[in-house]
Amino acid sequence: MSTKASIAAGERFHLYNEELLSAEPRSVFLALEKPASYEVSKETFKDQIIDSLTVEIPSEVLDEIAIKWIKHRKLQGAVGGPVGLEWGSPDCPDD
Repeated sequence: MSTKASIAAGERFHLYNEELLSAEPRSVFLALEKPASYEVSKETFKDQIIDSLTVEIPSEVLDEIAIKWIKHRKLQGAVGGPVGLEWGSPDCPDD
């Protein structure tokens, strides 16, 4: 049995993982509401099937997703941001 665990949500997106009672989440899912455009393709190249998904995401929406993901994973130090209780850190009590 699994349940959706929300990581971040906005007006046009939901970023979540599915939690199983017996395992640590391994994948993250991104649901987009009303994408500007999308394309699903399946190609065969040298007897190998290649699936791909291309989705157009407005820059502002991707910015919001990226910031929330960085805070969720506590990656601020990896991108040169705050690493302690500074404003913007997921550990900051005022944010």
